[in-house]
Amino acid sequence: MPKLIKNQDIIDDNYQLLETVPAADQPLPEGNLLVPLTDWLENQQRYNNHSGKVGVWLDSHEEPELLAGQAQSLPVIAINFPQFTDGRGYSTGRLLRERFGFLGELRAIGDVLRDQLFYMARCGFNAFAIRADRCIHDALNGLKDFSETYQAAVDQPQPLFRRRQMQAE
Repeated sequence: MPKLIKNQDIIDDNYQLLETVPAADQPLPEGNLLVPLTDWLENQQRYNNHSGKVGVWLDSHEEPELLAGQAQSLPVIAINFPQFTDGRGYSTGRLLRERFGFLGELRAIGDVLRDQLFYMARCGFNAFAIRADRCIHDALNGLKDFSETYQAAVDQPQPLFRRRQMQAE
């Protein structure tokens, strides 16, 4: 079973990522599924009848606003990082957490590398599907690259100068 990093632990990944969804007259695979956003929006009744849990994955060009009002009903939202240099997923993650109040599992998928994890976590990601050719144990250390942050973010809403002011008072 594939592994992923979730809440700073390495666990079994119990979701199957469907890049291509079976035709409407074909059965869905058993178990928990991650399905493309566009397919989930068009076929919600089909997924409501599925016996396992169903989450969605967004490609880097898809807008999180498409999930407005429905994000809270999803157990997992995955954001695809198609290549290391495509950073749009960071903004998508932050919007889902801050604007849409998503509290569930926010997973980074695709070209996810150790050096990105600390910054992804700052944007609200709490699960990471590391690229298959990389060591997941080494990647886990990427969440501890820095002990202090200067700027405000999802994981630390107060910038460092305000935290220091509060300590001095």
